[in-house]
Amino acid sequence: MSDPLVPARPAGPLRRLAAPVGTLAAAVVAFAYVGTVDPNEPGHYPVCPLRHLTGLLCPACGGLRSAHALAHGDLAAALGANAPAVAGYAVFALFWLGWVARAARGLPTAGPRPRPVHWWALGGLLLVFTLVRNLPVGAVLRP
Repeated sequence: MSDPLVPARPAGPLRRLAAPVGTLAAAVVAFAYVGTVDPNEPGHYPVCPLRHLTGLLCPACGGLRSAHALAHGDLAAALGANAPAVAGYAVFALFWLGWVARAARGLPTAGPRPRPVHWWALGGLLLVFTLVRNLPVGAVLRP
């Protein structure tokens, strides 16, 4: 039994890096799967319920096609399939790099703490993206 007055021994570098490395491994496996199983061929993935029921594209429509194109190194096709998804992949990569750098140095690794205004802004941007891509003028934003 440990004494509550004695500070705990700091975690070693392998233990500190376990979570970011595990997260990266999960992302790599997901991208490898989507890169191998083409979402452009029907029958491999479930259909988007919103598109199936209404014919409208949701903000995530084209996300798997975007990941597939990115896994094959085709940034233009990835952006054409779903530009916000590519931006999300880039943001994930930046936050992951910061996470692993802080964990390697033994610094606190609490992630970003977005305020409600950030969530509202993101929701507003995705709403505008969804509306525009479903209008005739937004045909270039369709996957």
